Amino acid sequence: MNKFLITLGSLAVIATTQSCKMKNADSVVSGDAAAKVYVAPGKYDEFYNFVSGGFSGNVTVYGLPSGRLLKTIPVFSVFPENGYGYSEETKPMLNTSNGPVAWDDQHHLELSQTDGKQDGRWIFANANNTPRVARIDLTTFRTAEIIQIPNSAGNHSSPFATENTEYVVAGTRFSVPLGDADVPISSFKKNFRSTASFIKVDKATGNMNIAFQIVLPGMNLDLSHAGKGPSHDWFFFSCYNTEQAYTMLEVNASQKDKDFIVAVNWKKAEEYANSGKGHKMPASYAHNTYDETAHTAKSVIEKDVLVLDPKDCPDMVYMIPCPKSPHGADVDPTGEYIVGSGKLAALIPVFSFEKITKAIQDKQFEGNFYGIPVIKYEAALHGEVKKPGLGPLHTEFDGRGNAYTSMFLSSEVVKWRLSDLQVLDRAPTYYSVGHLMIPGGDTKSPTGKYLVAYNKITKDRYLPTGPELCQSAQLYDISGDKMQLLLDFPTAGEPHYGQACPADLIKDKQVKFYDINKNKNEFLTLGEKKANVIRKGNRVDVYMTAIRSHLVPDNIEGVYVGDDVYFHVTNLEQDWDIPHGFAVKNSSSVDLLIMPGETQTVKFTAQKQGIYPFYCTDFCSALHQEMSGYMRVSPKGSNVPLKFGTNVIAPDPTAVAATK
Repeated sequence: MNKFLITLGSLAVIATTQSCKMKNADSVVSGDAAAKVYVAPGKYDEFYNFVSGGFSGNVTVYGLPSGRLLKTIPVFSVFPENGYGYSEETKPMLNTSNGPVAWDDQHHLELSQTDGKQDGRWIFANANNTPRVARIDLTTFRTAEIIQIPNSAGNHSSPFATENTEYVVAGTRFSVPLGDADVPISSFKKNFRSTASFIKVDKATGNMNIAFQIVLPGMNLDLSHAGKGPSHDWFFFSCYNTEQAYTMLEVNASQKDKDFIVAVNWKKAEEYANSGKGHKMPASYAHNTYDETAHTAKSVIEKDVLVLDPKDCPDMVYMIPCPKSPHGADVDPTGEYIVGSGKLAALIPVFSFEKITKAIQDKQFEGNFYGIPVIKYEAALHGEVKKPGLGPLHTEFDGRGNAYTSMFLSSEVVKWRLSDLQVLDRAPTYYSVGHLMIPGGDTKSPTGKYLVAYNKITKDRYLPTGPELCQSAQLYDISGDKMQLLLDFPTAGEPHYGQACPADLIKDKQVKFYDINKNKNEFLTLGEKKANVIRKGNRVDVYMTAIRSHLVPDNIEGVYVGDDVYFHVTNLEQDWDIPHGFAVKNSSSVDLLIMPGETQTVKFTAQKQGIYPFYCTDFCSALHQEMSGYMRVSPKGSNVPLKFGTNVIAPDPTAVAATK
């Protein structure tokens, strides 16, 4: 009963925090804040800030310190702005073993690293709902690859990487029976399992594959981080619901005083996998890749996955008790300290890697959990941060020996020192901060200048917009002894976590246009003289070019009701920032945005007769409005000949050919 009252008390604190304006909310920004965030016209921001899009399924990119929105990168959701998920070339990116899934819940991000430092090559993103991990190419700011995670549900503890990006790891939030077995929910303890998937990343190309999965007891894996330096070979996961409840989790999954940090020796796991200790398990999952030369995605369904069981692999997995319902599992830049943030704890436990290894050597265990040794809490503990605040969630580091933890219930960021665990400073957030981010704050080399808090509630911070208000990010200067709030700015979707890196790491590597002579798309139209319209049965292929300021062909006749018309549009431009758009009246497939030198395809099904204008949707020149044309759709069975052209319409001798 007392546990239940504690939970209800926590909820009451949440309600109070979210419904009351905090004291001095209007006066916390000091006079020099504006100068610190001002980026003059024509000047660049110092950092790229990549922010999870939450229920939008996408990733948003902001400049810091300005807070200006630079781009939305479509990842797990269709995106009308540029046709992602609508064009024939990008539809395969959203394929899964369950068919196309055109939405997801995107929570966490991780920049690729080399020697524990950000290298600016890729950023990885997780899909929480239909478990997937994506890789975004930071030369194009495009999703290059998506791999589905089998034996998983709620891919939350993801997509965190080892310090040389050997692996990206994905841990399941919801335990489920392996292999989609049909069993009673009440058999949770017997049949439900959690898994940690280790995705191998090719050092040269970034291509991903699931190397192995580690099967763990039925519980909820929440967050994770890789070790560094001395702890390089290890990965640390937080978990909750070790009670193994399957109903009323807000009460039944909060019974124990401690849950666990799961410590996985991934080097040993790799050795076990390579030596044949695992077993192949049937599993159907999609692996989708985008080819930047063909400008086309493909989807392959994989058929099995290698599974490792701790009972067959000694010294691979250990449990460290951690109070209570931990969210974050964060590793400091030295790799010595592992911080567990218990959402319902009144303290922050900090574990020592040196003590963990000694405890393992000395077998300082307090029993086991499903056969996995449980290290004694005191044997692994560096110490506890006392009375840090209410609802600790996530910790990052400034590289100067300090840690910063978000406090969801008390709506603040707390700065404390790793060596003696003393609280040094507090700064209010507005309101209910979830994750926070310091550029490089989860690497060996943090840039300890700024901190960004990602807040869930913005009541009274912005102009009201009906029942739903925007979420926000808040920027703090952490270069001095005291944190200084500089700026807050609205964010798209629900921001969970972000990553930021110096702009110089990325900005000079950008692809500015695609060399059209290297375009390998099968529907490429290499010049206006190659433009064509071809019928094969009820399929009509339009090979079209776009250049400032006309489309070729811009008049098409001989299309019938019921035809599937594929517009293959090649952008002939070879200049930076000159994309062309393309849309057809009444098209259900939205529009295209075609980069210079690229070919993209949109499918249009002619459902009724009439004249259908088509046009460029992206303003490209003073004559952009004139960049348009017409398609005539005639009744099915008509004898209207196939004709097309620009400036003149004449039957093309190849128009009736079956192939290009």
